[in-house]
Amino acid sequence: MNTKLANLGPKSEAMLRRAGITTEEQLRSLGAARAYVMVKRCGVGASLNLLWALEGALTRRSWQAVAKTERLDLLLQVEALMAGDGRRPGSSSSRRTGSRTPRPIAAASRLSTKR
Repeated sequence: MNTKLANLGPKSEAMLRRAGITTEEQLRSLGAARAYVMVKRCGVGASLNLLWALEGALTRRSWQAVAKTERLDLLLQVEALMAGDGRRPGSSSSRRTGSRTPRPIAAASRLSTKR
């Protein structure tokens, strides 16, 4: 995506491309929250600053202003999107299954029994 949207530099654009978002029109159609969730699911490791930057780019505001005024609304949108399909960001599964199988907690096996 070679856009001149404010707040989006080469790294942000690379993250979006990796998520399959290659045009400004796609980004506008998806909206900031949905685009952010798509990026997170790619396992890129994007911070919340990307969410603020995406919203700022779409609304022509600085990411700092968005972080101050839209934080709660955007976080609730992201939470609803991620809860809506039962997957966490970075999940590699591309289809939804009827039930989720609990995974063992890996950290428990590393705990020392010494006191």
